[in-house]
Amino acid sequence: MSRLVLGTRGSDLARTQTRIVAEKLQAAHPALALETKIIKTTGDQRLDVSLSAPGMLEKGLFTKELEEALFAGEIDAAVHSLKDLPTELPPGLTIGAILERADPADVLIAKESGGWKALPQGATVATSSPRRKAQLLHLRPDLRVVEIRGNVPTRLRKLAEDPALDGLLLAKAGLDRLGHHILPAGLHWTVVAEILPAPGQGAIALECRAHDPATAAFLQSIHHEETARCVNAERDLLRALGGGCSLPFGALAVIENGDVRLRTFPENPRDLRS
Repeated sequence: MSRLVLGTRGSDLARTQTRIVAEKLQAAHPALALETKIIKTTGDQRLDVSLSAPGMLEKGLFTKELEEALFAGEIDAAVHSLKDLPTELPPGLTIGAILERADPADVLIAKESGGWKALPQGATVATSSPRRKAQLLHLRPDLRVVEIRGNVPTRLRKLAEDPALDGLLLAKAGLDRLGHHILPAGLHWTVVAEILPAPGQGAIALECRAHDPATAAFLQSIHHEETARCVNAERDLLRALGGGCSLPFGALAVIENGDVRLRTFPENPRDLRS
């Protein structure tokens, strides 16, 4: 019997995404023995580190320890939220599969219904993303945006308990995967269609060793090519800009009539270099 060890972070969302991967692999290969190994990353332990600091996510805050486990042979594939994976991988590693993308939109979780237009003048919204901050302030320059860290349930709890916070921006895919039942009472969610997502947002990626044909064959069986075309276009542009998650850059690619169509924030990404 073949065996595959999946490495993942320990958050509820990371474990949920790993279960999604495992279910798809098991459906494609019923005889495959699967094991999950929880690995703590620097980003999970260092909640004092600001994700908006230049280069922080490019240093692999959420991926380094998983990649070390791949090199050491402790795991066969690492499960990532693709948006957290740097565009440049270490030599010897590759993306073995990208799963079909979930809804890539961002959502506003707020104490009042009505979405971003209904937020009070000067309201305080929390996010650790420079991209979300830039686009939200583009829509509502009067708002105050503050940083927040922690996994999804922790951030939701902070919003519910802190009277100084009016709202919180999150990826809809994460909320959908965890289940909307995790929302504390009194909070409302709305899609913010005007904010473009991070490159790769909503997609799960499986990173593996570049010269491991057995693992590659298993992973390719659950690969979704249409999603890969779109997210690769988004990540290619991000790579060309010479930046990563610390850039206030949003991108969303879709396939229309066989061609990849890409929208970005800002509309002219070269503005980010000025």
